[in-house]
This record gives sequence, C-alpha cells and structure tokens, in this order.
Amino acid sequence: MASKPVTINHQLIKKNTIEHREYQINLAEQAKRENCLIVLPTGLGKTVVALHIIAEYLSKDTGGVLFLAPTRILVNQHYEFLKNNLLIDDITLITGEDLITERKKLWMNSVICATPEITKNDFQRKLVSPKQFNLVIFDEAHRTIGNYAYSTIAGYLDIDTRIIGLTATLPSEKIKAEEILKTLKISSIAQRTDESSDVKPYLQDTKTQWISVELPPKMKEIQHLLQRALDARYQELKRKGVNVSQNKSLSQLLKMRDYVFHQNKWSIKPLFTAIRIHYALSIFESHGISSFLRFCERARKKRGVGIRELFEVDPNFTKALELAKVAQSEGIEHSKIAKLKEILHSVDGKALVFTSYRDSVEIIYQKLVDMGIEVGFLIGKAGETGLKQKKQIETVQKFRDGTYKVLIATRVGEEGLDISEVNLVVFYDNVPSSIRYIQRRGRTGRKEQGKLVVLITKDTIDETYYWISKRKINAAKNMGDKMSKALQNQQKGTKTNLDAYF
Repeated sequence: MASKPVTINHQLIKKNTIEHREYQINLAEQAKRENCLIVLPTGLGKTVVALHIIAEYLSKDTGGVLFLAPTRILVNQHYEFLKNNLLIDDITLITGEDLITERKKLWMNSVICATPEITKNDFQRKLVSPKQFNLVIFDEAHRTIGNYAYSTIAGYLDIDTRIIGLTATLPSEKIKAEEILKTLKISSIAQRTDESSDVKPYLQDTKTQWISVELPPKMKEIQHLLQRALDARYQELKRKGVNVSQNKSLSQLLKMRDYVFHQNKWSIKPLFTAIRIHYALSIFESHGISSFLRFCERARKKRGVGIRELFEVDPNFTKALELAKVAQSEGIEHSKIAKLKEILHSVDGKALVFTSYRDSVEIIYQKLVDMGIEVGFLIGKAGETGLKQKKQIETVQKFRDGTYKVLIATRVGEEGLDISEVNLVVFYDNVPSSIRYIQRRGRTGRKEQGKLVVLITKDTIDETYYWISKRKINAAKNMGDKMSKALQNQQKGTKTNLDAYF
C-alpha cells in the first residue's frame, strides 16, 4: 500500500492540501530573496510555487499581493486555487467585467487576482495605488514584450516591490529574453527543465506523433493558383526595386512595410497584396476551404489597397475563389477533418484540439457534432462571436466534468489551462513559436502518460512551421542558462549585453 505524500505545514496554507515537493520549496526560497523569473515546465506546479511565496509574504504582514494572468479564465483558475488553499478571507478576483464602483472596493483586499489590462487601466486612473502591493506575480511572464500591459504595470512598481515572473519557457530570441528581464527588473532566474533530477519523479511521459495528410486534388489545384498569384506579386516587387528573398517569407514582407511607405511608395500595392495572399494561402493550406472563403469575404469588405485588383482582376486569385466555392458546395473541407475523427475515435478519455484560427474552431466543431462526438469550444472574448468570461469558465468546467469529451480551443486555452485528465492534445495547425508549442503540449501528460498528435499537411505552411518551431525549441532550451550567466556577470560588474538595459 502506497504511503500518503507529505504535505506542506504553513500557518496560512490549509493542512493536507499541498504536497511537499522539494523543487517547489527551493524555487520559492530563491524568489523570496530577490526579483526572480521562475522557469518551470508545464504541469509541475508554478501556481503552487506562487502559493508558497504569497503565504510567506502574508505571514509577515508586509502589504498586498497582486497575482496577474493574461486571460480571464486563467485569472479565475488562480483565484479558485488560492481561495481553496489559503487560510485568509480577503482574496478577490478583478477583471474588466467588474464596474468601476465595484473595483474600487475590490482593490482593498489583501490578495488580488487580476487581468493585466484592467490593472494597467486602474493604475492609470489612480483607482488603486501600485504602492499598496509588496508582491506582484506576473504569470505567463514571457508576455512581457513590447507594449503588452505587463510592461506598463512593471513601470509603475516601486524598487522595493518584490516582482516574480512565472513561465514554462523563455523565448528563443535573445533580444526578447533580455527585454523580459529588463522590464521586470529580474535579478535571477530560478529554472528547472525536463532533465532536472529533482523534477523527473513528477513528470509524465508525453508521446508525440507527427501525422501527415495530403490535400485532395481539387484543393491542390486551388493551392497552385494561389501560389501563382503570389509569384506574380514577388516578380512585380523585384521589378520595382524591392529586394525580396526566394523563400517567400511573410515575416520579411511585414518588416518591409516601413521601407516601402517611406522610400518605395510605388511598391505599396504589390507588397500589401502579397501579404494578403500569404495569409489567404496559409489559412487555405492549414484550415481548409470554408476558413479560406470567410477570410476572403472579410478582406473584400475592408476594401484595402489592391483589393479590387485581387478579387476582380487577378486571373489566378479569382479562379481560385471560384473553384473554392465549387469545392465547398461539394462538401470538400480539409483532409485533416477525416484524420481528426479517426484520431479521436482511437483514444479513450478527454482530448484537447488546438487551432489558431477562430473560423476553424467553428468548422471543426460543427463537423465533430455531425459525427456524434460530444464537443465544446473555447475562444476569447473579442468580437461578436467571442465567449464572455462566465461562458469560458462554464465551458472548461463542462470539459472537466466530462460533459464534453473534446474541447476545441484557440490561444486562450494554451496558457495555464489545468485539466489533469486530458489524455490527448491535437495540434490542428502548427505554430512557428517555441512558447506556444510548449504551452499547447503541456496541456496533456499531467497525471498519467499523455499523447500529442500534430497534423501536418504535406507541401504547405504546416511543414515550414514544423521546422521553425523545432529550431526555436532547441534555442529556447539554452536561453535560461545564457540569461542566468549574463545576470551573474552583471552583478560581478562584467560587461554584457544586459548593461544597456539595467
């Protein structure tokens, strides 16, 4: 008979609720001493580490605690966790759905779980003073890039405020990692990886399977026409003196916008039309006929640069549209749909399907409903079709309770969603981001062995993103060590790239 796990004994943590794990204690101890970025693989309890730190600060009666997370559903998850495990009463939840008059009272609590946008706005309105917080925790701290609200909030905090960042991985790009450390005023990195000896006993294996599918012949014909339309724009850009590479990179075109606006204005139309075709082709290749047609319909209504020429004059693009409408009327969607059905029927238990595109969620959802599969979907709040906070929480709870066997989710489900019984995660599309790949993957293999299936359409953007994400994941693995050494050198007075920031 297995012995009961040892639990944490702390005056502010409920007895027999939190398992004693040495690595969590050690990470928390380091974070109590200095501003710290905690890097811990998904499923190993970043929120528990936060609980240790919060309990210690509250026991010293040193001021308020602010726990930030990027989505309403994740903020609610943290709120429920703290409420169920901390022995204090004044814990509250604040999101943009609370009225200003209500928020003014809510900000007076000892522990506050909040979304970054409403926190930033209320700091700016002076509805609450940043000085009341002695501990601020930034969950999913990799978001602290550019003009994201985390950056603004960090700028309001006093030098004496303890700042803790939580993330499953640092970015693969050094400049982004440095920006996070600088913005959050980080002094050290407390990191564990899948290879760390003290976390290995708590890790479950996740088997990854890459499954390739082929576009059906009619979709290949449409793909060819879209590629020809794109080729024509690249040739035009070259004729107008724009130096574009042969690999037809969307990111390269996006970076060229300022140059074209200020130094090569006669190239504006082919550049923006090429960007639009890139998006259309990517959606077509990864998500299918209906998502492609919906994208085109929205683009047409916006009436931007080159729209009329693309949708009414271009022989390749107009023919592609015509063939796509015929294919849709014949019930052709994407080869991934049939493969997804096959995968879902082969696995017992809960499955989480990730797709980056909201139209794709709706299409997959309807196809699975038609197949008799119990399925729900989770999308963000924005737009007419978005889900309000209450509905998001209700959807996740139904998935936990088993009302849905399958949950289809966009990015809102990638970060921090804790459903320990998920046996299978499916990437309906690939993402060229190490962070998003790791976040998605971490939704399975929490209590027992998990399975990850990545669907890849041959000879499409899916294959390109596969290689990009693999390269970035390898780069991200070493970033914590590199940044730790840079911080140590900084403290010793050695010249490093971080000198420019601190």
